[in-house]
Amino acid sequence: MSFLRPKYITFDCYGTLTNFQMGPLTRELFADRVPAEQMDQFVQDFAAYRLDQVMGDWRPYDEILKTALARVCKRWGVEYRGEGQLYYDAVPTWGPHADVTAGLAKIADKIPLVIISNAMDEQIMSNVDKLGVPFHKVYTAQQAQAYKPRLQAFEYLLDSLGCGPEDLLHVSSSFRYDLMSAHDMKIKNKAFVARGHEQPGNACYGYHQISDIGGLPALVGL
Repeated sequence: MSFLRPKYITFDCYGTLTNFQMGPLTRELFADRVPAEQMDQFVQDFAAYRLDQVMGDWRPYDEILKTALARVCKRWGVEYRGEGQLYYDAVPTWGPHADVTAGLAKIADKIPLVIISNAMDEQIMSNVDKLGVPFHKVYTAQQAQAYKPRLQAFEYLLDSLGCGPEDLLHVSSSFRYDLMSAHDMKIKNKAFVARGHEQPGNACYGYHQISDIGGLPALVGL
């Protein structure tokens, strides 16, 4: 077996490393307005509007959440009660998936770990601290003035690290936010973490699939 030898391993944070609990929070907050049998679709639609909101010019993440939530409420004909701020305030309290710390600990002292996250500076370090391993660099959409999947976010990542796409192994549980754009940026080495919140992608994107972060060390021979 040949191993990947990246200069840096770069990660999406929310969903890939941090257990991003938008769905459970939505189910809790909207239980009185959305019937239980329709809640899965409401959660999916909210996710779709969040993606749509980040495709434009950069705006603070609290505005992204508030606008996306107001839009999905309007579409569904349910009352929006200003819950967007509750989501924003909850994000920094969320910790990692159970597999993350042990998996990263096998790599962190051998290959520099880097995060590129659709986050605000004031949010992200609370989540990173909970991951339990040191990171070489942590970059945010606020710094890049662009959210993934926009290529500007990945341009910022490469420029900030002072490296080329061939130097990275990019790891994400999302094709739509990360791996499709990484492919367009000619980042050849990619790992898809199959956490179940997105359907598997297309083999033409050239990725390695792992079930959780525990499978990552084997990709780099550790």
